[in-house]
Amino acid sequence: MSTKKKSIIKCIDWRSIEEPDLPLEVAGWLMETGSMTERFERHCHKIIIDLKHEGFIEHQALSDEKELLPESPRYWIREVVMCADDEPWLLGRTVIPQDTLSGPEHALLNLGKTPLGRYLFSSKDLKRDYIQTGRQGDLWARRSLLQLSNKPLLLTEVFLPASPLYCHSRNTKLA
Repeated sequence: MSTKKKSIIKCIDWRSIEEPDLPLEVAGWLMETGSMTERFERHCHKIIIDLKHEGFIEHQALSDEKELLPESPRYWIREVVMCADDEPWLLGRTVIPQDTLSGPEHALLNLGKTPLGRYLFSSKDLKRDYIQTGRQGDLWARRSLLQLSNKPLLLTEVFLPASPLYCHSRNTKLA
């Protein structure tokens, strides 16, 4: 009997990084280079993180993510549902090589219900190598290879139906 925990993020059909061919109404959301947490906060009153899973996994337990990250004996996995005003807007999965967790980045192990973006975008040493977009059925997704103090982590986000990405007429924070 397997004790391997299944990811909350299912198979995604990834598009070309060079030519993602995105509809204009979603391109701004999917290619956002700033904090998605901050962007979501402009469209709701309160963001809450529902932590679904976190812990170490072995290299062989990774899917296609292993091709995007340096080899490591273990990786820290964090999976969350980001809710806005009690509605789920985003599934998030972060994969962090064990070596990335040295120094100040060790704090990534203790984020709990803090949005990842709050931690990442408070650093002056954050760089985004690329954004790759994709589809999970009718849902849009993206993943980014980020460098925090020149140490890699992979962030995958799936935008759920209640997300403002799908509500093209909702542009500003609710009154």
